[in-house]
Amino acid sequence: MKFVEKQAPDETLDLVCRMCPMHLLEPGDKIKCMKKGQILEVLTDYDGALDDIPAWCEKCGHEFIGMEEEDDCYKLYIRKAK
Repeated sequence: MKFVEKQAPDETLDLVCRMCPMHLLEPGDKIKCMKKGQILEVLTDYDGALDDIPAWCEKCGHEFIGMEEEDDCYKLYIRKAK
């Protein structure tokens, strides 16, 4: 897992307290509305997202930049590639 600090996102998607599979469905919908090269920050407290989001990025062709861990959630960063 790649760790980053103070990554500046273009958009933020708060999925804290949301159940699976929303951590994969909602970022897909959100990133469709973004421009190539923009960064999406996904906030989640779901541990499964730590494996699922990078795998989803690889499958969909987006770049998983890394993550940052806060006291109450994880921040995962995705760069739209296409």
